[in-house]
Amino acid sequence: MKKSIQLVSLLVASMLVAPVFAQGTATPSVTKRQERQQARIASGVNSGALTAHETANLERRETKIESDKEAAKADGVVTKQERAKLQAEENRASKKIYNKKHNARVAAPVN
Repeated sequence: MKKSIQLVSLLVASMLVAPVFAQGTATPSVTKRQERQQARIASGVNSGALTAHETANLERRETKIESDKEAAKADGVVTKQERAKLQAEENRASKKIYNKKHNARVAAPVN
């Protein structure tokens, strides 16, 4: 009985720990968020809500996030801290996209 309880607890513990090690270098949530933010930037360009200068600034920010993501993957593991940093960068970028799309500056819409 005692051995079966230990075995069950060991299996439960391994199921809880396995996802942490399985994360590896996969960053699907960051990638999906980057895609959504690129679509928001494109929408702003097409509608004229973003000027060329604003667009260049946002694209530079997205490029930095991509390079930070690649740097986090370089050692073979993206840690919890690196994921948090990427998420914080994405949060700041999202706010910048919103602010730049809703300011008074406009460009000619792209058809």
